[in-house]
Amino acid sequence: MQRIPVQNPDGTPAMPTKRHRAQRWVEQGRATWVKTNLRLKAVRLKAEPSGRKTQPIVVGVDPGKLYSGIAVQSAKATLFQSHLELPYLKVRERMDNRRMLRRSRRSRRINRELPFPLRNHRQKRFNNRRQKNVAPSIRANRDLEFRVVQELSRLFPIAAIGYEKVRADVDLTSGRKGAKSGKGFSPVMVGQAYALEQMEQIAPVYTRYGWQSDGNGTAQLRSVLGLTKSQDKARAVPQTHAVDGIALACGYFIQYRPFYGKR
Repeated sequence: MQRIPVQNPDGTPAMPTKRHRAQRWVEQGRATWVKTNLRLKAVRLKAEPSGRKTQPIVVGVDPGKLYSGIAVQSAKATLFQSHLELPYLKVRERMDNRRMLRRSRRSRRINRELPFPLRNHRQKRFNNRRQKNVAPSIRANRDLEFRVVQELSRLFPIAAIGYEKVRADVDLTSGRKGAKSGKGFSPVMVGQAYALEQMEQIAPVYTRYGWQSDGNGTAQLRSVLGLTKSQDKARAVPQTHAVDGIALACGYFIQYRPFYGKR
């Protein structure tokens, strides 16, 4: 059953409610509909509620290169699920066009009839890669995820954020002789530290890997929950990343611990 986000009179998030109950509040004049940037229906109470206690609500973020999955989960229901189309390719194309135009513009300013020391060159750079900034295409992906989670924090009382981390392909990056496969560091891994730093501004963040030896990996929790994942990550469907967002959020409520029985 669909849940509707609820806001207190001062705009702070309260616990979501059922759709028919929110509709009844609006008809009785106890609440008003609120427009949201995520195009979610939400209501804002007109009078102070009897209490402001909330239950834990968790956001799960499964980052990707072209698509990302975000889900909002409570202990009993999935409150929100989205499949984000990231601007990676669009930003990369624009940066390539900007670089091409810049080079052509500089080449037109050079008078090649003059000796080289007298030409209109800029000073040579000894190292133009000293800054440790995230690439614009990767930063655009992580910023979009941050804006969506930030908007969700205005609608739901977020207690924590589950974020999936990506490991480097050791076969390629370790320099091991005989490595036959691997793609090295992916764009998702490059922006992990930046993304976690941004998410910490909203709520405490816990991380998970795709597979963990303790049984709390994203794929392992997804299997326990009975969620189906598409293996083709290039497909723009919720089954590629959004289901992992649900599994990451459920990791706050479901955890495996080592058990040692008597022998």
